[in-house]
Amino acid sequence: MQAIDKRSDSRSLFVAAAPAKVFAAISDPAQLALWWGPDGFRNTIQQFDFQPGGTWRLTMHGPQGEAYPNESRFTRIEPDGLVEIEHLSGHHFILRIELRPIEGGTQIHWLQTFDTVEHYKPIAQFIATANEQNLQRLAAAVLRSQGNVS
Repeated sequence: MQAIDKRSDSRSLFVAAAPAKVFAAISDPAQLALWWGPDGFRNTIQQFDFQPGGTWRLTMHGPQGEAYPNESRFTRIEPDGLVEIEHLSGHHFILRIELRPIEGGTQIHWLQTFDTVEHYKPIAQFIATANEQNLQRLAAAVLRSQGNVS
């Protein structure tokens, strides 16, 4: 098996909000639809069965009107602490979102791991940019929900 660090994108971001607030933005499909994906994307969620083994189907709509159907399943959920998702359509990967309480808020750790280095390497730069934007959008959505950002 190839080393995880050679086939993964790892990100971390501090949000001045409790883990429960961040978890709510991930576990509530109405909130999730507002921030999921890179800049310029919006989402239509068809199915969101938020439990281990549950299916998540959505269509991501790109800035030029492109439609990207996605299907995933939730593999592990720990309230206010962890969500793990297996992406089943298109690029196969495991996304692990870990929420760690720290003074003043939550440290979000985002780890997206692909099956092989050969699969990951050609899309690594796109994934890095998209994941950074995704985390920034998540943080903004959480802060908006608290009334901290307009």
